[in-house]
Amino acid sequence: MNAFTAFLAALPVRGAPRPGEMGMQHPATPVMETLYGFHTFLLIIIAVITLFVLALLVWVLIRYSAKRNPVPAKFSHNTLVEVLWTAVPVLILVAIAVPSFKLLYMQDVIPESDMTIKATGHQWYWDYEYVDSGMTVTSIMTPREDAEAQGRIPLLAADDPLVVPAGATVRMQVTASDVIHAWTVPAFGVKVDAVPGRLNEIWFRVDEPGIYYGQCSELCGKDHAFMPIEVHVVPAAQFTAWMNEQTGGTSVASTGGAAAVATLD
Repeated sequence: MNAFTAFLAALPVRGAPRPGEMGMQHPATPVMETLYGFHTFLLIIIAVITLFVLALLVWVLIRYSAKRNPVPAKFSHNTLVEVLWTAVPVLILVAIAVPSFKLLYMQDVIPESDMTIKATGHQWYWDYEYVDSGMTVTSIMTPREDAEAQGRIPLLAADDPLVVPAGATVRMQVTASDVIHAWTVPAFGVKVDAVPGRLNEIWFRVDEPGIYYGQCSELCGKDHAFMPIEVHVVPAAQFTAWMNEQTGGTSVASTGGAAAVATLD
């Protein structure tokens, strides 16, 4: 185990499922932070509507029961009530639509990136091509016994994880060579289909170094459950050293905000 491999092994796990966990993972990117806030906003709206409808049902059951009203009323329309039950839902939908459109724009419009990585899904592993340097990493699931011996998470650990620098804006180009896969990392707030013959794009920026896990989220065949995604986010200096080690000394690497040519003497 060289120094960099030991450094990767020592990274804290920041994005992974935990037993008994409910809700979303802690957000690691600006997109996921926005998703998390939007999710909380929707939960509040849903809770208020549910409580209001419950209170209204209880009130109607008590106030207009047959015991209290032996002779039922004959009217069938109330203009004010009909205007309200039309206008209020429209206002709620507008309140939901505005942040929803902002979130969609944030997800789909990729900002100026510091590096580009092309992920290609295969049955059942991932190839990661660092487009700027031309280097490709093949990421296959680590066998369960090896993962447990290394203290890693079985079924999520990969033998060669994707390594990216902290603070860099990463453009991910996603495709597949055989069937439809999906590149998904919950803590990043990204999920995009990998479609043969099509190149989809997403982006992420992670400021906090650590290990983040995901999985293929498309039913891609009998070993669909054994196609993990493991991303190691490292400081820019360590990423540059790793990239130079992989490419033999010269590479185009990100320095956490701006692209630079790094040469290892």
